[in-house]
Amino acid sequence: MSYLLPHLHSGYAVDQAILGEEERVVVLRFGHDWDPQCMQMDEILASVADQMKNFAVIFLVDIGAVPDFNTMYELYDPCTIMFFFRNKHIMVDLGTGNNNKINWAMNDKQEFVDIVETVYRGARKGRGLVVSPKDYSTKYRY
Repeated sequence: MSYLLPHLHSGYAVDQAILGEEERVVVLRFGHDWDPQCMQMDEILASVADQMKNFAVIFLVDIGAVPDFNTMYELYDPCTIMFFFRNKHIMVDLGTGNNNKINWAMNDKQEFVDIVETVYRGARKGRGLVVSPKDYSTKYRY
């Protein structure tokens, strides 16, 4: 499903996407198009892109083709989602301890829309850290 979403093919394009959007949240998915976890996340992203077009814009970045951000954002996971608003990285407290990014594939479309909407509302108020509507600390039940 990654062919339905816009790709950014250079570090400059990523920077311009973040800098150029003033009114909406920029959602960046870092990963590989061929990775099964990314394919699952891309399906969610493609299905909600139209629903979120008023407050968010989604871009895909292949970490193999654009390695510029791998060390800066610690992109070691197969699939990573990050949020930016007005050239500022917006952190999300998901209860996992890592507030910088979502590093797993979401299963529920509405959950993802709720997170992006929370990011948008918090970022518009000037907050750099927003609390997720759902706590993901118990995602893995042992």
